[in-house]
This record gives sequence, C-alpha cells and structure tokens, in this order.
Amino acid sequence: MPWTRGLLSALAVCVLLLTGATGCGTGEAREGTGARSSAPAGRLLDKTDDEGRRYREAPAAGAPDIDIEVTPDTAGGWDVRLTVRAFRFSPDDAQERAHPGRGLANLFVDGEPVARLRTPRHHLAARLLPKGTHQVTARLYADDGTVWAVHGKPVESTADVTASGAETAPAPTTSPGTPAGKSGTAG
Repeated sequence: MPWTRGLLSALAVCVLLLTGATGCGTGEAREGTGARSSAPAGRLLDKTDDEGRRYREAPAAGAPDIDIEVTPDTAGGWDVRLTVRAFRFSPDDAQERAHPGRGLANLFVDGEPVARLRTPRHHLAARLLPKGTHQVTARLYADDGTVWAVHGKPVESTADVTASGAETAPAPTTSPGTPAGKSGTAG
C-alpha cells in the first residue's frame, strides 16, 4: 500500500514542523533581551538580591519551598540539612537555564555566602560559626543564577544558631553505652 507510506511520511513531516515551531519564540529565548518571561520556569522580576541576581517568580501553586536544620556535629562544626519540596537539585554540569523547580541552594552565614549546594546536606566548619548567635540561611536558585521567588520574596529558610564555642573542641571520649553530649543549639 504505497499511499500509507506517503501518509506516514507526511504525518512525520507535520510532527517535525509542529514540534520545531513550538520551540521557537519561547519565553526562554526572549529572557536575554530583558523581556519578562511567562514560561513555565517563572517570570523574571526587576527585583534583585544583595548580589544583584534577579528574582524569578514561581507560581504559588506548586512553587519550590525549603526548610533548614542546623545541628552541632560531634566531631566539631555543624551539620546542615535542607528539606525541599517541589524542587530538585541539579547536577554540577547542568546547563545554565531555568527549569521549573530545579537548581541549587546557596548557603549564607550572617548574610555572607559560604557555600553552593547541589545536595541537601552540608557540613559547616566550626570557624564559620564562632561563639555567639548567627543566622544560617539557605536560598534556592535556578540554574541560570536567578533567585526563586514567590510573591516577590526569595524562597529561603533561616535558622538561628547559637554557638557556645565548645563546637571547635574535640569531641569528648566516651565509654561504650555512654552518650556523648552536644554543645550549642539550633533554632
């Protein structure tokens, strides 16, 4: 049946034309010109963070979210654990493009950047949190460097951490069955 082969070829050409046309003129292509995107990856806002990175507004329904927990490590320093929702960490070799709910987290101590995270766990050296109370913040970024935002506010979480100074000391030695104490608190 030669007519079916011709029909299948014509159908294949139509599919290629339609899928090719859909990729042209997307919001991602216009973002470089400063236009606001209505792409599923969110809309660029004029607002920026302290480092000059633009905010990318995510729709409130299904927007990425993050929580942070900071606990003292028995070997010294602090363990950071992030809990994310509607978000996936991208690998190191990810393209510098915004994809809905993907990217990395930047970690700040008292407003100063200390680490870029592509996993939900990190260890902070004790020297980064000397004796006193500090704020440890994790903020979500898209792979293109924009800040994920909801209602114009960055998607971030902050923990107040009080370091007693004992976190820099070696962990106490205990006999089997005796729990080691932890110093400091996380809030």
